[in-house]
Amino acid sequence: MSEPGPTPVGGNPFTARTALALVVFGSLAFVALLWMIGNGLAQGSANNGGAHGEGRGLNGYAAVADLLERQGHAVRTSRSRAGFDQPGLLVLTPQPTANGKDITEAVERHRRVGPVLVITPKWTAFPLPSGDLRAKKGWVQLAGPGEINWPGFLDQLTLNASEGAKGAQVRWRSRMAAGTFPDARRTLAGVGPGLLPLVEGADGRVFAAYLDDGVFPAMARQALRPADAATRYRSQTYPLIVVFDADLLSNYGMAQRPSAELAVQLVNAAAGPDAPITFDLTLAGLEFKPNLLSLAFTPPFLAATLCLLLAAMAIGWRAFLRFGPPLVPGRAIAFGKRALVTNAAGLIVRSRRLHLLGPPYADAVRARLIRALGLSRAGDEAADTLAIDRAAVARGEPKHAFSQAAARLRQARSERELVKAAADLHALERTLTR
Repeated sequence: MSEPGPTPVGGNPFTARTALALVVFGSLAFVALLWMIGNGLAQGSANNGGAHGEGRGLNGYAAVADLLERQGHAVRTSRSRAGFDQPGLLVLTPQPTANGKDITEAVERHRRVGPVLVITPKWTAFPLPSGDLRAKKGWVQLAGPGEINWPGFLDQLTLNASEGAKGAQVRWRSRMAAGTFPDARRTLAGVGPGLLPLVEGADGRVFAAYLDDGVFPAMARQALRPADAATRYRSQTYPLIVVFDADLLSNYGMAQRPSAELAVQLVNAAAGPDAPITFDLTLAGLEFKPNLLSLAFTPPFLAATLCLLLAAMAIGWRAFLRFGPPLVPGRAIAFGKRALVTNAAGLIVRSRRLHLLGPPYADAVRARLIRALGLSRAGDEAADTLAIDRAAVARGEPKHAFSQAAARLRQARSERELVKAAADLHALERTLTR
């Protein structure tokens, strides 16, 4: 197999279509990269062992998010406060040290467009040791119960913690499901006014409940009836559900089938079987702050970004139209005698002194003819001219052929007249010197 020959210098290694495809693909990829960086999509997975919608540890809620998506819900996670204004069910999983006023703001903003489900954290979790080969990314170990401090959010309610013996079982029940907690060492229940229980214990403790603040009628007491969800919340403010014990919905609890059934029933009771669901990550410590790139793709700065992109497209199109090897510019000063003649001619043309070229050229032709014809040089211009005219007549040329041609050359003023007279004189010279 013969090797390909070298590409000539100045040749095109690509066709115009190939070059255009490369430029367009590269430009689109670059703009997409800027958009991804600006919107935080380049930060990767949020599976950091936290208790949120993308957490895959025991304390996370990735399992319930996946379950609800399989049930037909449109499930998404949000790292910005703009998620508070998205329609559908909003699931809040605040950290134990979250600001209560921020939680209240999120709840009040979203209750104008959809219901809210708040899950209180339960465990203090730590990543598994790096030397544990069985551990996967995001897995954690539960070190014990954590303390919750949310001043400014539902201050009228308190959490009642109950400690159980290791190996014991604590049962819960709802209208349509019943099960046990995965770990009975600690269970959390809500105590306070305005709670309409959704999940209770055998002793009447409330593990999940509606907040009865007059938003929806008393028929909400008949909870976990998905058929009622579409007609239950027709006021301008949607309901709030608080899950006091996180293990009802955490990955730890989702290992049991009754907990999975309960999760579906809670969502259906809150928003219906087909409602979109947003898992908030901002209150879980994963909020994405706007930057210059994100602002460039949001109004009103989006208009300036589009104008910049259109200008870049116009410049690229103009460059593509002249695609090919660039023309090599000529030298400012050429080499050799031709350069001298060209430069001298250019100087004479720019100085507008063409009429000065005729007499010297006529004198030079007369001197050459005197030598070529072997005529005696009298030293007088008129005598030399007369001698050349006689020699021209002897060669068959008309009378005064040389004197007339030389006179026309001396009298020429324009470039055209000068060139015509010089050509006639040169032709006569060639005829006489053959």
